[in-house]
Amino acid sequence: MSMWNPWRGCKKCSDGCLHCYIHKGDSKRNVETAEIIKTKDFEKPIEKLKNGNYKMKSGIVYLCFSTDFLIEEADEWRNECWKMIKERQDCTFLFLTKRIDRFMKCIPNDWEDGYDNVVVCCTIENQKNADYKLSIFKDLPIKHKCITAQPLLEKIDIEKYLDNIELVVGGGESDINARPFNYEWVLDIREQCIRKNVSFEFRQCGTYTIKDGKQYKIQTKDLCKQAKLANIDYKK
Repeated sequence: MSMWNPWRGCKKCSDGCLHCYIHKGDSKRNVETAEIIKTKDFEKPIEKLKNGNYKMKSGIVYLCFSTDFLIEEADEWRNECWKMIKERQDCTFLFLTKRIDRFMKCIPNDWEDGYDNVVVCCTIENQKNADYKLSIFKDLPIKHKCITAQPLLEKIDIEKYLDNIELVVGGGESDINARPFNYEWVLDIREQCIRKNVSFEFRQCGTYTIKDGKQYKIQTKDLCKQAKLANIDYKK
């Protein structure tokens, strides 16, 4: 798998952004996160070796994992990215977005019912944003849809939005000031996914995870490991 960040920088826009790792990391490096700029990797998917082969290997490409592919400040650059995505049919481009309400303003003219090699993940964290964003997401012309409920901030009901969803990912918040994460919340989402026959993945615990009424503090390096040990993933 590969990473492709054609631009860097982001702006907080949702309840899940409070302790964003991007902003925290930039702050340590004295980088202004709110400044959205192109990176040296902008044309990474179509760069070639001397023998004419693409430098970036075929397979899954994680797109804009340090920003948001649909962020307003990148509107003038996005069409160039769509052209590169369309050229690289040997790759599957996956991006998460907190700005799904901008999606129809950001697609190329030939999008129609979606590109086969694009997976769009709508991110949510509470019931308010789940109802707002997923009510939009469910009607969008996208061939491969996923939902990312991370950082999960409360118990949520998303079952009515799970038609045509390929995967739901759940997880807690990782930060010294993280909001509490209750293990029961992901178990509940898992049951919703099972009822709708949608794959589910428990991605990570929260720094402050509550289980059986007791709160545990988990080190960042162990958040994913502990989630995996729970063994609650569901494959349709």
